[in-house]
Amino acid sequence: MLTDKQARDAVEQYREEGYAVVRQFVDGDEMIRLKKETDAVYAEGLKHHATYRHGNLNFQILPESDFGQRYVLQAYWFSWINSYFEQFRRSPDYLKLLEGLIGRDIRQIAQQLHWKPPGANVTGYRFHQDLRFRNQAAFDNVADATVTTGLAVDRATLDNGCLQVVPGSHKLGYLGLSDEGTGELMKGLTAEEELRKVGIDPATIVPLVLEPGDLAMWGLLTVHGSSPNKSRHDRAFALSSYVRADSTQRGEWAFRDGVSVPLGETPTLCKYEKLFEEPGPMYDTTAWWK
Repeated sequence: MLTDKQARDAVEQYREEGYAVVRQFVDGDEMIRLKKETDAVYAEGLKHHATYRHGNLNFQILPESDFGQRYVLQAYWFSWINSYFEQFRRSPDYLKLLEGLIGRDIRQIAQQLHWKPPGANVTGYRFHQDLRFRNQAAFDNVADATVTTGLAVDRATLDNGCLQVVPGSHKLGYLGLSDEGTGELMKGLTAEEELRKVGIDPATIVPLVLEPGDLAMWGLLTVHGSSPNKSRHDRAFALSSYVRADSTQRGEWAFRDGVSVPLGETPTLCKYEKLFEEPGPMYDTTAWWK
């Protein structure tokens, strides 16, 4: 269980450095269950031959035709098919952690599972800022109103592509790193010269080595990235991005005045702009990795 001191320390570090780490946010039997449910989401994704969408639920699939075997690279809003994660996303420890930053009325704008399976090759992320993934017209001061968390399901190391952050980079404004497109974000690595051009010393990059159950948090302006998985083991990482509710009408409610709020009967507009025009179910065979 998250302690009050852990929550206070995380808030202080987040405000000063643009990121924070909470050790053992999940542990014991709960961690065993979380790992089991993560595996269940992956198995569900493998049932699809290509990238699949139904509402906000989305599985990003790398097909065996190009990668030798089928991989699930990412899953979005799997709470629609997994009751464990539907409750976990709005657990009391998330409220305790987030309340000091964005209050007691909180919407969730993103829910993702990222895997870095060995052999997939396109599992790195060039250095970037997550503000690029938000429709800023739909928010009031979205950078200050948003906190993203990432929970280590597996041990995260430099060898298997752990998250790397640049402390203090959230104070530099938007830098435009790796803005070419989503596919380009996952192709190659950021050259050190690219970072130096925007005022970042590559020597200041901090790799976040995490044990299962450790949680990282960062902001939309925090520069971060990761390398491909060079190990023989998968690396699963569970992301949840929360926003202060009075800043937008987007997102699924997580907490209303501190009270946990379950999903409704139909999905709410979060990040997928065509939710109502093209809700699916449908497949997308676009080969963005080529």
